Amino acid sequence: MAKRAVKEPKAAKKEAKPELVEEDKAVENVKKEVSKAKTIQPELNLALVGHVDHGKTTLTERFSGKWTDTHSEELKKGITIRLGYADFSIYKCDKCNYYTAKEKCVKCNGATTFQRKISLVDSPGHESLMATMLSGAAIVDGALLLIAANEKCPQPQTKEHLMALQISGIKNVIVVQNKIDLVSHEEAIKNYQQIKEFLAENDYADVPIIPISARANVNIDALLNAIQEFVPTPERKVDADPVMLVARSFDINKPGAKPGIMLGGVLGGTVKEGIFREGQNIEIVPGYMVEEKNKKIWKPISTKIVKIFSGGAPVGQIGPGGSMAISTTLDPSIVKSDSLTGSLVGLAGKLPPVHYQISLTTNLLDRVVGAKEETEVKPLAKNEVLMLNVNSAATVGVVIDPSKKNTTCVLKKPIAANPGERITISRRVGDRFRLIGYGILK
Repeated sequence: MAKRAVKEPKAAKKEAKPELVEEDKAVENVKKEVSKAKTIQPELNLALVGHVDHGKTTLTERFSGKWTDTHSEELKKGITIRLGYADFSIYKCDKCNYYTAKEKCVKCNGATTFQRKISLVDSPGHESLMATMLSGAAIVDGALLLIAANEKCPQPQTKEHLMALQISGIKNVIVVQNKIDLVSHEEAIKNYQQIKEFLAENDYADVPIIPISARANVNIDALLNAIQEFVPTPERKVDADPVMLVARSFDINKPGAKPGIMLGGVLGGTVKEGIFREGQNIEIVPGYMVEEKNKKIWKPISTKIVKIFSGGAPVGQIGPGGSMAISTTLDPSIVKSDSLTGSLVGLAGKLPPVHYQISLTTNLLDRVVGAKEETEVKPLAKNEVLMLNVNSAATVGVVIDPSKKNTTCVLKKPIAANPGERITISRRVGDRFRLIGYGILK
């Protein structure tokens, strides 16, 4: 009798199981997609640019759950000062085709399928931080240009940032009309028309404009859909010698850490081409400055990759696409406070040459953008001081041989770059450096 009593519940369980199969599969699929998204490397770098306080950092938090204004000065001033990074994933609902940054559909609560993982680069919008914004533009594959619906378009920095994207060669742009919850329907339409006219004047007439409210979580699904449709993942050179663009460098040790347990310096940025592997010996250029025979020269820094991180998780190797970081055997004092920002990392003897002086084929704009009053761009003058950006590096150049199409500059700090690379040019206008054109390195 006891044996029969034990068997009956088992039989009952077997009969009930088929009713749970579909639900179990859905839950299992969600778990698989979440696991896949967490471990996969981001395949795209997407810049967030626009006028200060138009909602870039709020949108970053909406996508990724991460607030990128993390430094004390940023929190105090309420603006992004350094480049901020955050990874997020795009999912598509299996039932209603709704796009979301969440693992489960927020519309119908259905299971989703992972689409892509993306690194957001939140660039400063403040006019005094243009060099940092240009450094961000150099490491991205596409951009979201945020424009607030409750302000007249274009604002000065909106003009300057769109021009920076154009000069940097970024064609895959989506305009995000943010803060639509703060205006009436008629005001939103009027602002939309202003945006359309502004884009048409700057060779971006065909880019999509997506109205949203990042704060109220309105129309975020349409924006994710647009990212999927209009910003494709570019083909990557994975077979080339690896090159990393350093956008951040820092010491992760807490104050008071004992020498025996201190960790080496960390470099953050993106892989331009090739593949880096844990344990590789690497070189950093231009390197560090020394004085020899009363002359300042830069020497490459040699170190070793201890660990590679993508999305905060350790990985054995990493290729192009998305933000990443490597921990090294470097003394933390060498990398602290972004001291190696703008450097290139690669294999010894395989990196671009280091230039102390450069010659450029220049292309200047007709007018200075970004200032309240737009003025004509005058020809470059001998001994003029310029701000030059290439890859993730910013340096100061003094013009020694100006001409209309060819310019030679002596650099305050050398850069590592290949001939043919694009260098953005800014000049001092009033108390700010303003974007005035670009040059091609000879």
